[in-house]
Amino acid sequence: MTIPRQLPNVITVVRILCAPVFVWMLLADGGDAGPLRWWAAVLFIVAIATDGLDGYLARRYEIVTDLGKLLDPIADKVLTGAAFVGLSILGELPWWITIVVLVREIGITVYRFIVVSDHVLAAAWMGKLKTMAQAVALSLALLPLWTIVGEWIFWLNGITMAAAVVLTIASGIDYIVTEVRGARRRTP
Repeated sequence: MTIPRQLPNVITVVRILCAPVFVWMLLADGGDAGPLRWWAAVLFIVAIATDGLDGYLARRYEIVTDLGKLLDPIADKVLTGAAFVGLSILGELPWWITIVVLVREIGITVYRFIVVSDHVLAAAWMGKLKTMAQAVALSLALLPLWTIVGEWIFWLNGITMAAAVVLTIASGIDYIVTEVRGARRRTP
């Protein structure tokens, strides 16, 4: 079986295009626990799940591209960044968390663009773990589960968000250390 060569990249671009729709759905009714909030959460979960799909297809069918390596982490950052900002706008997530995450995400993304002519900075294992932790934490924060299971879910949300923030910082440090070491090896 073959698939179109650009399918993984198309999936990645669709993930980017889902972000503004997701933000509108999340903020349209002020974040109330109504149907738009549920649909926003479902859209986020489906969109972030495509992160694994596009990567799997690219590797499975040996159609990994430099464009895909560049766009995939950007798509994740656009979607998760939109969720962090949306939750902070709604007052459900402290702004300092969103700022810490965005500084790391934007910093790594800008660096990727700076070095793209020299080498592609693909996602490392810790960055992938960070994305997974963010996806879980944000999914729990977005789903209005408190309406079903009660307010204890806020404790679980807090624990998963703390883990996501710690991994965000740790993976940022990991990228910096790895790049410094790589630069030393590339310099004669």
